Amino acid sequence: MMLRWWVGDGEGEANGDGNEYGYGTWYNVALVIPPLGFVLFLLWQIKSSIHKLRQSGSSYIVASCYAFLWLVSILNLLWCILQAWQGVPGQATAFNVLSLVTRFGMLLLEVSVVVFLLQGNHASGLNALLHALVLSSIIAGIDAIIKAICIFGFGIPLFIDGNDVGDLKKWDFWLVHKLLLVAVYGSILYLPHTKWRNRLPAKPTFYNYIRVMFSLNITSALGCGLLSSGFGSGYWIYGFTNICYHAFYPPFLYVTFLRDFFQEEDLHLEDVYYSEMKDAGFFDADWD
Repeated sequence: MMLRWWVGDGEGEANGDGNEYGYGTWYNVALVIPPLGFVLFLLWQIKSSIHKLRQSGSSYIVASCYAFLWLVSILNLLWCILQAWQGVPGQATAFNVLSLVTRFGMLLLEVSVVVFLLQGNHASGLNALLHALVLSSIIAGIDAIIKAICIFGFGIPLFIDGNDVGDLKKWDFWLVHKLLLVAVYGSILYLPHTKWRNRLPAKPTFYNYIRVMFSLNITSALGCGLLSSGFGSGYWIYGFTNICYHAFYPPFLYVTFLRDFFQEEDLHLEDVYYSEMKDAGFFDADWD
């Protein structure tokens, strides 16, 4: 059995319901501290960030991304705090609903970033933004509906951790889910070698982002596969990727796509930044 402080002690330490497996104290600590720190960072920077957005005027694309990031970060922090009590009797339904809403928001942000940036020079900024939001809302909505059906219709505990090693329904679902994301990110990594390479952003940060997400999902898929096959060691891998996603995805997104914009001290430097982004296929309509 895995270490007590990471996965529980066999007496329900992690999930309060007497299950042998489930995450323990250090997992909960590692899951809560980074998102709490990031929300505090956003709060500390909020005045200067809003001032920067007002000065830039036409950067509604950045403003939209920033607003979504705030919303998702708060939801994610709430989820990270409350997941430690997921096994408390009578709280499963509320936790499942919170999990569905949080995952919807994070997937919406995740998909919209990729969809918008893949449009490159082939759409104006506003049209590209609206198209990305509509498409990502549809994808995230379908994903949330499927998960809700699995949870409330078929009784599959997708978000409740417990003695579920070898639970084919739960872990096969997550395995397929992760493999779909692996296929998407893997396809994007392959696109530069195809005839559509000219449509792609030229910024190295975009491809670094895609590589990180590809690696994260393929690692998570490995953990799900092990758990589905009855290997409890899969909890280590799946738990690690769960921490990486919930604890570090929002700040990772901020550092990758928003930090440079908010840290520029001179509006002229912002113009230079946007000029470079336009040449690479980012935020084209901001200069129309």
